[in-house]
Amino acid sequence: MAGTVPTQVQPAMLRPSHAPYIGRWWHALDDGRLQCDLCPRECRLHEGQRGACFVRARGEGEWRDWVILTTYGRSSGFCVDPIEKKPLNQFYPGSSVLSFGTAGCNLACKFCQNWDISKSRDFDRLADQASPEQIALAAKELGAKSVAFTYNDPVIFAEYAMDVADACHAEGVKTVAVTAGYISHEPRREFFAKMDAANVDLKGFTEDFYFKLTGAHLAPVLETLEYIRHHTECWLEITTLLIPGKNDSDEEIAAECRWIADHLGTDVPLHFSAFHPDWKMQDIPATPPETLTRARRIAQAHGLRYVYTGNVHDTDGGSTMCPHCGNGVIVRDWYKILNHRVTADGKCRECGGFIAGRYDQFDPKKAFGPRRIPVRIAPPESNRALPGG
Repeated sequence: MAGTVPTQVQPAMLRPSHAPYIGRWWHALDDGRLQCDLCPRECRLHEGQRGACFVRARGEGEWRDWVILTTYGRSSGFCVDPIEKKPLNQFYPGSSVLSFGTAGCNLACKFCQNWDISKSRDFDRLADQASPEQIALAAKELGAKSVAFTYNDPVIFAEYAMDVADACHAEGVKTVAVTAGYISHEPRREFFAKMDAANVDLKGFTEDFYFKLTGAHLAPVLETLEYIRHHTECWLEITTLLIPGKNDSDEEIAAECRWIADHLGTDVPLHFSAFHPDWKMQDIPATPPETLTRARRIAQAHGLRYVYTGNVHDTDGGSTMCPHCGNGVIVRDWYKILNHRVTADGKCRECGGFIAGRYDQFDPKKAFGPRRIPVRIAPPESNRALPGG
């Protein structure tokens, strides 16, 4: 029995009301276990056992012959954010994005900054339920340019994210994946075909770092980055969280920047973000702003054209600079755009040089700014922001 078979019985009208959501990308092994093929972990499951991500599980009883996705249609909450918060600085700058996540993760990062969601084993957190169509209509009603799958990694709820993406595209809404990129070949191809933009967390640039601090491996992430860049229409940006003494040496930063320039090209934006003590690494100090500035200079010295700093107040590091004339074409103060000098077809208004990214006509009166608005998803006529948003 193969994991691709259940896709023929996913529509709700073909499933009993009590039926779980049957996942994709798995197959049966000769020893009776079911192997999940979604990510390189390839979890092999006995009846009732959950994978490392905790949300993909082998069913029990009448569902023991299937791998199910336990979080389909369930969310840990919805917010409208500035797109720059994802962070995506060159994907419709100034626009708003409806953001949501579920629970669980297929990495085990000791430095996780969203550990209360990604490490959650309490499914009571998933209080908000919404169909793909409800999410798409809510985004449209709220004026969001896009919907982002974020907070925890959308790879582990890929079927839900892909269905939401289809519903969004039908309403003219874009989709964004904020992901660690730890995904196998076949689901990678299908997943990113439905994404309009992605920010991929490149956690570090050594196998030792990945293995010891994330419980994963570097090579599959690099494969994902190359696949997105060269085989999809998905706009790509990269984020590396710099952790003092772990992945912030000049040598490692330089190696990462050389690889990006050689394998992805110099137009892929790179964000260096500041770590703050969290989860299982509370004994490590926060990243000094000077580290981010140093990393940005190293990246620029290796030819990368768009390099940013994050989680610190740094107007220069948050702004988009024209690689041709050197002027600030999108000047930011945190998530507020102070000046926008890029045309809808991606050209610098000062020199006419090309600025990589996705743009439309920018109206400063409609720029979303630094707000964060919690929302509840409901039928479109009753969707409202929560009080105090």
